[in-house]
Amino acid sequence: MRMTVSLCVIMVEITNNLKLLPLIMLVLLISKAVGDAFNEGLYEEQARLRGIPLLESRPKYEMRKMTAKEASGNQKVIDHARGGETLVIGLMLRSHLLVLLQSKIDFQHSPLPSEPRVGARHNFTEFVKPVSSRGLSIEDIHLGSDDLEMYIDLAPFLNPSPYVVPEDMSLTKVYNLFRQLGLRHIFVVPRASRVIGLITRKDLMIEEENGELDNVELQSTSVRSL
Repeated sequence: MRMTVSLCVIMVEITNNLKLLPLIMLVLLISKAVGDAFNEGLYEEQARLRGIPLLESRPKYEMRKMTAKEASGNQKVIDHARGGETLVIGLMLRSHLLVLLQSKIDFQHSPLPSEPRVGARHNFTEFVKPVSSRGLSIEDIHLGSDDLEMYIDLAPFLNPSPYVVPEDMSLTKVYNLFRQLGLRHIFVVPRASRVIGLITRKDLMIEEENGELDNVELQSTSVRSL
């Protein structure tokens, strides 16, 4: 991520001389080529040293021959249902779960779901990670023997519609989803057997009061049953 164009604009603004623009561009291009031949950019090196999973702008060529199932992590715990199927109920972050365990407000004796008033019990700022620190860790949670016998209804705190991809999707497309949407994780599910519906661009446009949406040309789509 060598900011060649940005640095060129900065140098032109500092010198205030457009005649130096070709020379500055030539120097920056040569410097970038020499730097890329020896090592990565400064930002990439800092991200690698800090352990930040920074994705490159383009996926690797080997990803074209791989699927999402092949790249799915091996460190996972799956609770199989009686029929042997796995269902995606929702997504909950580890940091949010630590907040619930530390507050102990939602502890209940019965495993049956209750009717909690989430808005009255918790504040939105409790689930936001502070900038000045790394947030809560498992070492900050102190539970007694009585607390370990309690239950928590996680349904109000789950994200019921997380991002999912079919298991046979190309890993290149999954890579682009992470880059474009800024995702941290994504679920890999089996290929769906039936189609429930189809969403087009027109379905995503909210109709205004005057109803002036007739002039928008949209590409027609169709679903063919195989």
